[in-house]
Amino acid sequence: MVSMWQAHLSFVLLGFVLLCALRFTAPWRPWLLPVLVAVSFIPINELPLAAYVRSFTDDLAISTLVLLAWVGLSRVGVVQPLNRQHHVQMLLLFGLLSLVLYPATLGLTYFDPYRWGFNPRPMIVLVGAAVLLMLWLRNALAVWMLAVGTLAFALRLKASENYWDYLVDPLLAGYCVVAGLMQLNLWERACSRMRSVRQHLWH
Repeated sequence: MVSMWQAHLSFVLLGFVLLCALRFTAPWRPWLLPVLVAVSFIPINELPLAAYVRSFTDDLAISTLVLLAWVGLSRVGVVQPLNRQHHVQMLLLFGLLSLVLYPATLGLTYFDPYRWGFNPRPMIVLVGAAVLLMLWLRNALAVWMLAVGTLAFALRLKASENYWDYLVDPLLAGYCVVAGLMQLNLWERACSRMRSVRQHLWH
């Protein structure tokens, strides 16, 4: 039952974030959430539509749900969008977690960090240190992603017993890669503009 509620929540948040990316939906954004909730329960062959979407995305990590909720709230003006510095910090943090986990999952390394999630006390200590670092950097989103993911693991709000499944998933890892590459492109553009300004000043 918990997994089905998570499937509905994932469907609604993913759909809302994707639809909000389209400019023409701006006037109807307050109505998108209730509409998506209703659509997620539409039965197809005795299964709700959200269950079919879940078959492609699997159960999303709690941290991913927090990220989607944050993005959705920023689209309707409830919270401030992340500034570039905090965005890069979040990408680095969860990109590093993904880099630790997924190469082994793909068989690229000989050690298996996924098993650490079954006895995660050392991991929880490290995540706690990361939370303190993000607090010091005033990165509220990263703090919420880590803290809510850890709390959900403590309460076993997902079917999984592994701590990793509450922190990262392929969707979040892919987002960190794509958004990170986009940030690098922006950084290169900024550097090239700075170089052109310097050359113009010197000449």
